[in-house]
Amino acid sequence: MKKYLLSLLIFTGFCKITSQTPIDVFSQIVFYDGYAPNVSAAVPANTIRLANFRYAKKLTNAELNSFENKIQMNVTIGALCDNYDRIGGVHLALVPKGQASYTLNDTSVKRLEVARYITPFMNKNLSPTEVPYSYQVDNLYSIFSNMAIRNAYDLWVELDVFGVPYAANTQVVGCAGRNDVFTGSLNFMTYTDPSVTTTFNSLLPLLDSNELNNYNNTDQPGETVRLVNFNLTQSAANAKFFIVSTPHGANTNGEEYVRRQNFISLDNNQVLTFTPGGTSCEPFRVYNTQGNGIYGTSPKPDSWWTSWNNWCPGDAVPIRSFTVSSLSAGNHTIKYEVPTAVFYGQDGRIVLSMYMQSNSQQLSVKDVSSVDVSVFPNPTADFVNIRSDKKTINISVYSAEGRKLNEVKDSKVDLSAYPAGVYILDIVLEGGLQFKHKIIKK
Repeated sequence: MKKYLLSLLIFTGFCKITSQTPIDVFSQIVFYDGYAPNVSAAVPANTIRLANFRYAKKLTNAELNSFENKIQMNVTIGALCDNYDRIGGVHLALVPKGQASYTLNDTSVKRLEVARYITPFMNKNLSPTEVPYSYQVDNLYSIFSNMAIRNAYDLWVELDVFGVPYAANTQVVGCAGRNDVFTGSLNFMTYTDPSVTTTFNSLLPLLDSNELNNYNNTDQPGETVRLVNFNLTQSAANAKFFIVSTPHGANTNGEEYVRRQNFISLDNNQVLTFTPGGTSCEPFRVYNTQGNGIYGTSPKPDSWWTSWNNWCPGDAVPIRSFTVSSLSAGNHTIKYEVPTAVFYGQDGRIVLSMYMQSNSQQLSVKDVSSVDVSVFPNPTADFVNIRSDKKTINISVYSAEGRKLNEVKDSKVDLSAYPAGVYILDIVLEGGLQFKHKIIKK
Protein backbone atom coordinates (compact mmCIF):
# COMPACT_ATOMS: atom_id res chain seq x y z
CA MET A 1 0.00 0.00 0.00
CA LYS A 2 2.79 2.44 0.92
CA LYS A 3 4.54 1.64 -2.34
CA TYR A 4 1.32 2.33 -4.24
CA LEU A 5 0.83 5.70 -2.50
CA LEU A 6 4.43 6.70 -3.20
CA SER A 7 4.00 5.83 -6.87
CA LEU A 8 0.76 7.81 -6.98
CA LEU A 9 2.44 10.86 -5.41
CA ILE A 10 5.30 10.70 -7.90
CA PHE A 11 2.86 10.33 -10.79
CA THR A 12 0.72 13.24 -9.51
CA GLY A 13 3.76 15.48 -9.16
CA PHE A 14 4.93 14.52 -12.63
CA CYS A 15 1.54 15.34 -14.11
CA LYS A 16 1.61 18.76 -12.47
CA ILE A 17 5.02 19.52 -13.95
CA THR A 18 4.16 18.26 -17.45
CA SER A 19 0.86 20.16 -17.48
CA GLN A 20 2.66 23.47 -17.67
CA THR A 21 2.02 25.43 -20.85
CA PRO A 22 5.05 26.95 -22.64
CA ILE A 23 4.72 30.29 -24.44
CA ASP A 24 7.75 31.12 -26.57
CA VAL A 25 8.35 34.79 -27.39
CA PHE A 26 11.96 35.25 -28.56
CA SER A 27 14.51 32.68 -29.69
CA GLN A 28 18.15 33.58 -30.21
CA ILE A 29 17.55 37.12 -31.42
CA VAL A 30 20.76 39.07 -32.02
CA PHE A 31 21.56 42.35 -30.29
CA TYR A 32 24.00 44.85 -31.80
CA ASP A 33 26.15 47.78 -30.69
CA GLY A 34 23.83 49.99 -28.62
CA TYR A 35 25.63 53.19 -29.63
CA ALA A 36 25.61 52.50 -33.38
CA PRO A 37 22.83 53.37 -35.88
CA ASN A 38 20.19 50.68 -36.10
CA VAL A 39 21.28 47.75 -38.23
CA SER A 40 19.21 46.58 -41.19
CA ALA A 41 19.52 42.84 -40.52
CA ALA A 42 16.29 40.86 -40.85
CA VAL A 43 14.24 40.23 -37.70
CA PRO A 44 12.18 37.14 -36.83
CA ALA A 45 8.55 37.01 -37.93
CA ASN A 46 6.11 39.20 -35.97
CA THR A 47 9.04 40.92 -34.23
CA ILE A 48 10.13 44.55 -34.49
CA ARG A 49 13.53 46.04 -33.73
CA LEU A 50 12.98 49.17 -31.66
CA ALA A 51 16.74 49.71 -31.41
CA ASN A 52 19.91 47.66 -31.69
CA PHE A 53 19.45 46.90 -28.00
CA ARG A 54 15.69 46.18 -27.86
CA TYR A 55 13.20 43.95 -29.67
CA ALA A 56 9.43 43.72 -29.28
CA LYS A 57 6.81 41.10 -30.10
CA LYS A 58 3.04 41.32 -29.66
CA LEU A 59 1.36 38.59 -27.65
CA THR A 60 -1.48 37.04 -29.64
CA ASN A 61 -4.95 36.51 -28.21
CA ALA A 62 -4.30 32.77 -28.19
CA GLU A 63 -1.12 33.30 -26.16
CA LEU A 64 -2.83 35.69 -23.76
CA ASN A 65 -5.68 33.21 -23.28
CA SER A 66 -3.14 30.50 -22.47
CA PHE A 67 -1.75 32.23 -19.39
CA GLU A 68 -2.77 30.83 -16.02
CA ASN A 69 -2.24 32.21 -12.51
CA LYS A 70 1.27 30.82 -12.03
CA ILE A 71 3.81 32.28 -14.45
CA GLN A 72 7.55 31.71 -14.65
CA MET A 73 9.49 33.84 -17.13
CA ASN A 74 12.82 32.52 -18.43
CA VAL A 75 15.44 34.63 -20.18
CA THR A 76 18.66 33.30 -21.72
CA ILE A 77 21.44 35.62 -22.83
CA GLY A 78 24.15 34.22 -25.11
CA ALA A 79 27.69 35.43 -25.70
CA LEU A 80 28.70 37.07 -28.96
CA CYS A 81 31.06 40.03 -29.12
CA ASP A 82 30.63 41.93 -25.84
CA ASN A 83 32.75 40.68 -22.97
CA TYR A 84 31.62 43.15 -20.28
CA ASP A 85 28.82 43.15 -17.73
CA ARG A 86 25.80 45.01 -19.10
CA ILE A 87 22.29 45.86 -17.92
CA GLY A 88 19.28 44.32 -19.65
CA GLY A 89 15.61 43.87 -18.96
CA VAL A 90 12.15 42.71 -19.95
CA HIS A 91 9.44 45.31 -20.47
CA LEU A 92 5.73 44.99 -21.07
CA ALA A 93 4.52 47.66 -23.48
CA LEU A 94 0.85 48.70 -23.59
CA VAL A 95 0.39 49.89 -27.16
CA PRO A 96 -2.90 51.55 -28.20
CA LYS A 97 -5.07 48.93 -29.86
CA GLY A 98 -4.38 48.28 -33.52
CA GLN A 99 -0.91 49.86 -33.89
CA ALA A 100 1.15 47.51 -36.03
CA SER A 101 4.39 49.02 -34.78
CA TYR A 102 5.69 51.80 -32.58
CA THR A 103 8.92 53.49 -31.52
CA LEU A 104 10.90 53.70 -28.29
CA ASN A 105 9.81 57.31 -27.86
CA ASP A 106 6.12 56.89 -28.67
CA THR A 107 4.43 58.78 -25.83
CA SER A 108 1.17 56.87 -26.31
CA VAL A 109 2.89 53.66 -25.18
CA LYS A 110 2.96 52.81 -21.46
CA ARG A 111 5.73 50.52 -20.24
CA LEU A 112 6.43 48.36 -17.21
CA GLU A 113 9.87 46.91 -16.56
CA VAL A 114 8.93 43.48 -15.25
CA ALA A 115 12.46 42.05 -14.93
CA ARG A 116 16.10 43.13 -15.01
CA TYR A 117 19.35 41.22 -15.29
CA ILE A 118 23.08 41.89 -15.44
CA THR A 119 25.11 40.05 -18.06
CA PRO A 120 28.38 38.39 -17.01
CA PHE A 121 31.84 38.92 -18.49
CA MET A 122 31.61 36.34 -21.30
CA ASN A 123 34.00 35.01 -23.92
CA LYS A 124 32.06 33.42 -26.78
CA ASN A 125 34.85 30.87 -27.27
CA LEU A 126 34.62 29.47 -23.74
CA SER A 127 31.88 27.39 -22.14
CA PRO A 128 29.30 28.13 -20.89
CA THR A 129 28.29 30.53 -23.64
CA GLU A 130 24.81 31.21 -22.23
CA VAL A 131 23.47 32.41 -18.89
CA PRO A 132 19.89 31.70 -17.68
CA TYR A 133 17.68 34.04 -15.65
CA SER A 134 14.35 33.05 -14.14
CA TYR A 135 11.56 35.16 -12.61
CA GLN A 136 8.28 34.31 -10.91
CA VAL A 137 5.86 36.88 -12.35
CA ASP A 138 2.46 35.61 -11.24
CA ASN A 139 1.21 39.20 -10.97
CA LEU A 140 1.29 39.53 -14.77
CA TYR A 141 -1.68 37.16 -15.01
CA SER A 142 -3.89 40.01 -13.77
CA ILE A 143 -2.74 42.02 -16.79
CA PHE A 144 -2.80 39.27 -19.42
CA SER A 145 -6.31 38.18 -18.41
CA ASN A 146 -7.79 41.68 -17.99
CA MET A 147 -10.14 42.23 -20.94
CA ALA A 148 -10.47 45.95 -20.20
CA ILE A 149 -6.72 46.32 -20.72
CA ARG A 150 -6.72 44.02 -23.75
CA ASN A 151 -9.60 45.91 -25.38
CA ALA A 152 -7.70 49.19 -25.04
CA TYR A 153 -4.13 48.01 -25.66
CA ASP A 154 -2.12 45.41 -27.52
CA LEU A 155 0.39 43.82 -25.15
CA TRP A 156 3.95 43.65 -26.46
CA VAL A 157 6.89 41.97 -24.72
CA GLU A 158 10.19 43.81 -25.09
CA LEU A 159 13.59 42.22 -24.46
CA ASP A 160 16.70 44.37 -24.24
CA VAL A 161 20.37 44.37 -23.40
CA PHE A 162 22.57 47.37 -24.11
CA GLY A 163 25.94 46.08 -25.26
CA VAL A 164 29.01 47.43 -27.04
CA PRO A 165 31.68 45.39 -28.85
CA TYR A 166 34.68 47.70 -28.61
CA ALA A 167 36.68 45.80 -25.98
CA ALA A 168 35.76 42.40 -27.41
CA ASN A 169 36.90 43.54 -30.87
CA THR A 170 40.47 43.26 -29.61
CA GLN A 171 40.17 40.95 -26.59
CA VAL A 172 38.02 38.08 -27.91
CA VAL A 173 39.19 35.86 -30.73
CA GLY A 174 36.86 36.09 -33.72
CA CYS A 175 35.31 39.44 -32.74
CA ALA A 176 37.50 41.81 -34.76
CA GLY A 177 35.31 44.21 -36.75
CA ARG A 178 32.04 42.75 -35.47
CA ASN A 179 29.12 44.68 -33.92
CA ASP A 180 26.88 41.81 -32.73
CA VAL A 181 27.03 41.72 -28.94
CA PHE A 182 24.58 39.17 -27.44
CA THR A 183 21.78 36.79 -28.30
CA GLY A 184 18.55 36.66 -26.32
CA SER A 185 15.70 34.21 -25.79
CA LEU A 186 12.55 34.50 -23.67
CA ASN A 187 9.70 32.16 -22.81
CA PHE A 188 6.97 31.76 -20.23
CA MET A 189 5.89 28.60 -18.43
CA THR A 190 2.42 28.79 -16.91
CA TYR A 191 -0.01 26.59 -15.00
CA THR A 192 -2.94 26.87 -12.59
CA ASP A 193 -2.52 26.76 -8.83
CA PRO A 194 -5.97 26.60 -7.17
CA SER A 195 -4.52 27.95 -3.91
CA VAL A 196 -3.60 31.29 -5.50
CA THR A 197 -6.39 33.82 -5.08
CA THR A 198 -4.63 37.20 -5.22
CA THR A 199 -5.55 39.17 -8.34
CA PHE A 200 -5.61 42.82 -9.37
CA ASN A 201 -7.99 44.62 -11.70
CA SER A 202 -6.17 47.91 -12.25
CA LEU A 203 -2.73 48.94 -13.37
CA LEU A 204 -0.69 52.14 -13.00
CA PRO A 205 2.66 52.44 -14.85
CA LEU A 206 4.90 54.88 -12.99
CA LEU A 207 8.56 54.80 -14.12
CA ASP A 208 10.34 52.70 -16.74
CA SER A 209 14.17 52.69 -16.63
CA ASN A 210 14.16 56.21 -15.24
CA GLU A 211 17.65 57.46 -14.40
CA LEU A 212 18.65 59.38 -11.30
CA ASN A 213 21.77 61.54 -11.63
CA ASN A 214 22.55 60.30 -15.16
CA TYR A 215 26.18 61.45 -15.17
CA ASN A 216 25.45 65.15 -14.85
CA ASN A 217 24.97 66.09 -11.20
CA THR A 218 27.44 67.22 -8.57
CA ASP A 219 29.52 65.10 -6.22
CA GLN A 220 27.44 66.22 -3.24
CA PRO A 221 25.72 63.52 -1.18
CA GLY A 222 22.06 63.98 -0.44
CA GLU A 223 21.00 65.04 -3.92
CA THR A 224 19.64 61.79 -5.28
CA VAL A 225 15.91 62.34 -4.84
CA ARG A 226 13.23 61.32 -7.33
CA LEU A 227 9.63 62.41 -6.80
CA VAL A 228 6.80 60.64 -8.61
CA ASN A 229 3.39 62.30 -8.49
CA PHE A 230 0.26 60.43 -9.56
CA ASN A 231 -3.48 60.94 -9.31
CA LEU A 232 -6.13 58.33 -8.55
CA THR A 233 -9.65 59.10 -9.75
CA GLN A 234 -11.00 56.70 -7.13
CA SER A 235 -9.73 54.82 -4.10
CA ALA A 236 -7.69 51.67 -4.60
CA ALA A 237 -7.47 48.63 -2.34
CA ASN A 238 -4.53 46.28 -1.94
CA ALA A 239 -2.21 48.62 -3.87
CA LYS A 240 1.05 46.79 -4.55
CA PHE A 241 4.05 48.69 -5.88
CA PHE A 242 6.72 46.78 -7.82
CA ILE A 243 10.22 48.29 -7.90
CA VAL A 244 13.41 47.45 -9.82
CA SER A 245 16.50 49.51 -9.04
CA THR A 246 20.24 49.17 -9.62
CA PRO A 247 23.16 51.60 -9.13
CA HIS A 248 25.79 51.93 -11.85
CA GLY A 249 29.12 53.67 -12.31
CA ALA A 250 32.15 51.43 -12.77
CA ASN A 251 35.04 53.83 -12.35
CA THR A 252 36.93 54.47 -9.11
CA ASN A 253 34.48 54.83 -6.20
CA GLY A 254 31.62 54.08 -8.62
CA GLU A 255 28.15 53.64 -7.17
CA GLU A 256 27.94 50.00 -8.20
CA TYR A 257 30.82 49.26 -5.81
CA VAL A 258 29.36 50.96 -2.74
CA ARG A 259 26.37 49.55 -0.85
CA ARG A 260 23.98 52.30 0.19
CA GLN A 261 20.56 52.39 1.82
CA ASN A 262 17.60 53.21 -0.41
CA PHE A 263 14.51 54.82 1.11
CA ILE A 264 11.02 54.93 -0.38
CA SER A 265 8.21 57.03 1.06
CA LEU A 266 4.58 57.31 0.01
CA ASP A 267 2.85 60.55 0.97
CA ASN A 268 5.66 61.26 3.48
CA ASN A 269 5.33 57.87 5.16
CA GLN A 270 8.35 55.61 4.81
CA VAL A 271 7.21 52.32 3.26
CA LEU A 272 10.39 50.52 2.21
CA THR A 273 14.08 50.61 3.09
CA PHE A 274 16.65 48.34 1.48
CA THR A 275 20.32 48.03 0.65
CA PRO A 276 20.95 46.23 -2.65
CA GLY A 277 23.33 43.31 -2.97
CA GLY A 278 24.87 41.66 0.05
CA THR A 279 25.03 38.16 -1.42
CA SER A 280 27.98 36.17 -2.69
CA CYS A 281 28.62 36.31 -6.43
CA GLU A 282 30.60 33.05 -6.43
CA PRO A 283 27.65 31.00 -7.83
CA PHE A 284 27.87 33.11 -10.99
CA ARG A 285 31.63 32.73 -11.48
CA VAL A 286 30.99 29.91 -13.96
CA TYR A 287 29.33 32.35 -16.40
CA ASN A 288 32.15 34.91 -16.16
CA THR A 289 34.50 33.29 -18.67
CA GLN A 290 36.31 36.49 -19.68
CA GLY A 291 38.97 37.67 -17.26
CA ASN A 292 37.99 40.71 -15.18
CA GLY A 293 38.98 42.58 -12.04
CA ILE A 294 35.88 41.65 -10.05
CA TYR A 295 36.17 37.88 -9.92
CA GLY A 296 39.94 37.54 -10.17
CA THR A 297 41.57 34.14 -10.54
CA SER A 298 40.45 32.50 -7.29
CA PRO A 299 37.22 32.25 -5.28
CA LYS A 300 36.45 35.01 -2.78
CA PRO A 301 34.83 34.52 0.63
CA ASP A 302 31.25 35.64 1.23
CA SER A 303 32.50 38.44 3.51
CA TRP A 304 34.43 39.98 0.62
CA TRP A 305 31.46 39.97 -1.73
CA THR A 306 28.95 41.24 0.81
CA SER A 307 31.17 44.15 1.80
CA TRP A 308 30.63 45.96 -1.49
CA ASN A 309 28.51 44.23 -4.13
CA ASN A 310 25.15 45.63 -5.26
CA TRP A 311 24.50 42.94 -7.87
CA CYS A 312 26.33 40.05 -9.51
CA PRO A 313 27.37 39.83 -13.17
CA GLY A 314 25.21 37.00 -14.45
CA ASP A 315 22.40 37.34 -11.91
CA ALA A 316 18.76 38.42 -11.98
CA VAL A 317 18.00 41.67 -10.16
CA PRO A 318 15.47 41.31 -7.30
CA ILE A 319 11.97 42.67 -7.88
CA ARG A 320 11.07 44.50 -4.67
CA SER A 321 7.62 45.54 -3.57
CA PHE A 322 5.49 47.07 -0.88
CA THR A 323 1.73 46.97 -0.35
CA VAL A 324 -0.71 49.60 0.92
CA SER A 325 -4.08 48.27 2.04
CA SER A 326 -5.96 51.35 0.85
CA LEU A 327 -5.14 54.45 -1.18
CA SER A 328 -7.65 57.29 -1.31
CA ALA A 329 -8.67 59.08 -4.47
CA GLY A 330 -6.56 62.16 -5.27
CA ASN A 331 -2.89 63.08 -5.58
CA HIS A 332 -0.12 60.93 -4.15
CA THR A 333 3.66 61.34 -4.12
CA ILE A 334 6.33 58.67 -3.99
CA LYS A 335 9.74 59.84 -2.87
CA TYR A 336 12.72 57.67 -3.81
CA GLU A 337 15.95 58.65 -2.10
CA VAL A 338 19.53 57.39 -1.80
CA PRO A 339 20.85 59.93 0.73
CA THR A 340 24.52 58.90 0.76
CA ALA A 341 24.97 58.56 -3.01
CA VAL A 342 27.95 60.58 -4.19
CA PHE A 343 28.48 59.84 -7.92
CA TYR A 344 32.20 60.42 -7.58
CA GLY A 345 33.58 62.42 -10.49
CA GLN A 346 30.00 63.16 -11.62
CA ASP A 347 29.89 59.60 -12.90
CA GLY A 348 27.14 57.00 -12.65
CA ARG A 349 23.40 56.64 -12.32
CA ILE A 350 20.65 54.77 -10.52
CA VAL A 351 18.19 53.12 -12.91
CA LEU A 352 14.70 52.97 -11.43
CA SER A 353 11.47 51.34 -12.61
CA MET A 354 8.16 51.24 -10.77
CA TYR A 355 4.53 50.31 -11.35
CA MET A 356 1.44 49.65 -9.24
CA GLN A 357 -1.33 47.06 -9.39
CA SER A 358 -4.43 47.33 -7.23
CA ASN A 359 -8.13 46.61 -6.89
CA SER A 360 -10.50 49.39 -7.92
CA GLN A 361 -13.72 49.64 -9.88
CA GLN A 362 -12.21 50.50 -13.23
CA LEU A 363 -9.06 50.43 -15.31
CA SER A 364 -6.43 52.95 -14.22
CA VAL A 365 -3.66 53.55 -16.71
CA LYS A 366 -2.92 57.22 -16.10
CA ASP A 367 -0.25 59.76 -16.96
CA VAL A 368 2.16 60.43 -14.13
CA SER A 369 4.73 63.16 -13.59
CA SER A 370 8.16 62.84 -12.04
CA VAL A 371 10.71 65.42 -10.99
CA ASP A 372 14.26 65.33 -9.66
CA VAL A 373 15.00 67.43 -6.60
CA SER A 374 18.39 68.21 -5.10
CA VAL A 375 18.40 69.22 -1.42
CA PHE A 376 21.96 70.17 -0.52
CA PRO A 377 24.30 70.28 1.25
CA ASN A 378 23.20 67.71 3.78
CA PRO A 379 24.62 67.82 6.45
CA THR A 380 24.96 71.60 6.43
CA ALA A 381 26.50 74.26 8.66
CA ASP A 382 24.26 77.08 7.40
CA PHE A 383 22.29 77.18 4.15
CA VAL A 384 20.24 74.46 2.45
CA ASN A 385 19.47 74.82 -1.26
CA ILE A 386 16.57 73.33 -3.21
CA ARG A 387 17.26 72.71 -6.88
CA SER A 388 14.59 71.39 -9.24
CA ASP A 389 13.10 71.99 -12.67
CA LYS A 390 9.97 73.10 -10.82
CA LYS A 391 10.02 76.40 -8.93
CA THR A 392 10.19 76.24 -5.13
CA ILE A 393 7.08 77.95 -3.75
CA ASN A 394 7.50 77.50 -0.02
CA ILE A 395 9.79 75.89 2.58
CA SER A 396 8.66 75.34 6.18
CA VAL A 397 11.25 74.37 8.78
CA TYR A 398 10.25 72.05 11.63
CA SER A 399 12.14 70.68 14.59
CA ALA A 400 12.52 66.91 14.93
CA GLU A 401 9.63 67.08 17.43
CA GLY A 402 7.34 68.68 14.85
CA ARG A 403 7.40 72.31 16.06
CA LYS A 404 7.30 74.85 13.22
CA LEU A 405 10.34 77.15 13.36
CA ASN A 406 10.33 79.17 10.16
CA GLU A 407 8.81 79.59 6.71
CA VAL A 408 10.43 81.06 3.60
CA LYS A 409 9.22 81.58 0.06
CA ASP A 410 12.53 80.87 -1.60
CA SER A 411 14.70 77.99 -2.82
CA LYS A 412 17.20 78.55 -0.01
CA VAL A 413 16.77 78.38 3.74
CA ASP A 414 19.22 79.59 6.41
CA LEU A 415 19.76 77.22 9.36
CA SER A 416 22.86 78.96 10.74
CA ALA A 417 21.02 80.30 13.80
CA TYR A 418 19.75 76.86 14.86
CA PRO A 419 21.62 74.44 17.13
CA ALA A 420 23.09 71.23 15.73
CA GLY A 421 20.53 68.50 15.24
CA VAL A 422 17.89 67.10 12.91
CA TYR A 423 15.33 69.31 11.15
CA ILE A 424 12.48 68.60 8.76
CA LEU A 425 11.88 70.72 5.67
CA ASP A 426 8.34 70.72 4.28
CA ILE A 427 8.88 71.74 0.66
CA VAL A 428 6.19 72.86 -1.78
CA LEU A 429 7.02 73.02 -5.49
CA GLU A 430 5.18 74.62 -8.36
CA GLY A 431 2.09 72.64 -9.28
CA GLY A 432 1.31 71.67 -5.69
CA LEU A 433 3.96 68.94 -5.39
CA GLN A 434 4.80 68.68 -1.68
CA PHE A 435 7.22 66.50 0.27
CA LYS A 436 9.19 66.41 3.54
CA HIS A 437 12.98 66.06 3.75
CA LYS A 438 15.25 65.45 6.75
CA ILE A 439 18.24 67.77 7.16
CA ILE A 440 21.14 67.43 9.58
CA LYS A 441 22.56 70.69 10.95
CA LYS A 442 26.23 70.38 11.95
